[in-house]
Amino acid sequence: MPFNIDTVIQYAIKVLVPFLRMRARLQHRAGLCKTPDSAAASSFAKIGSIISDSRTLWRIWGLLPIVQWLISLERTPPATRNLLTLERLQGWSMLAYYPLEHLSYLLFNEIIPSTIPNILSFFSSSDRISLDANSISIWSCRFWALYVLLQFAHLREDFTLLRARQRNLRKGKGTGMSSTEKKEMQQRWDAYWSDFVTNLGYFPLTLHW
Repeated sequence: MPFNIDTVIQYAIKVLVPFLRMRARLQHRAGLCKTPDSAAASSFAKIGSIISDSRTLWRIWGLLPIVQWLISLERTPPATRNLLTLERLQGWSMLAYYPLEHLSYLLFNEIIPSTIPNILSFFSSSDRISLDANSISIWSCRFWALYVLLQFAHLREDFTLLRARQRNLRKGKGTGMSSTEKKEMQQRWDAYWSDFVTNLGYFPLTLHW
C-alpha cells in the first residue's frame, strides 16, 4: 500500500482544514473578520471529500488483486514460514477490509437500503436485518489496522533476512562485497526503509479512523 499523490493531498487537507477554521475563529475574536467561518476551509473540505470518494470508488476493484495475491502466495511461498503466515494473515485481513469498506460506502451514499431481508427467515417478510454504515466502516478500518500492524512484523522479518544476506555476502568471498553486490544491497535497504516509513505513516491513520 504505497503512498500516492492523492493520498498525500487528502491527508494534508485533513490537517489544513482544522487549522484554517481555527485561524478564522481567532481572527473573528480579534475583530479582524466579520464571521468565524473560513471559506477556504470549506472549499478545501469539499476537495478532500471528492478525493476521498474517488479513492474509495477506485478501491472497488481492490479485492481481485488480493485474491490473486493469496493464490500466488500458496504457489510460490516466501522465504520463511513466518513470512508465509504473516502474508496469509494480511491477505485475509484485506479480504475482510475491502467488502466492508465497499458496503459502508454504498450505505453512506444511500445506494443500497440500510435494511435487508433476513435470509434465515422463511416465513416472515417483516423480519429484516439493519445495516449500520458507521459500525461497518469502523470494522473495515480495524481490519486495515490489523494489516498495518502485521506489516510491522513483516518488516522485522525482512530486516533479519537482509542482515543475514549482507553478512553472508561479506563472509562468502573473504574480501567483502563486490560493487554489484553493494549496489544490490543498497537498493534493498532503500526499499526496506521506504516501506517502513510508508507503514509508519499509515499507522496513525488507522488509529484516527
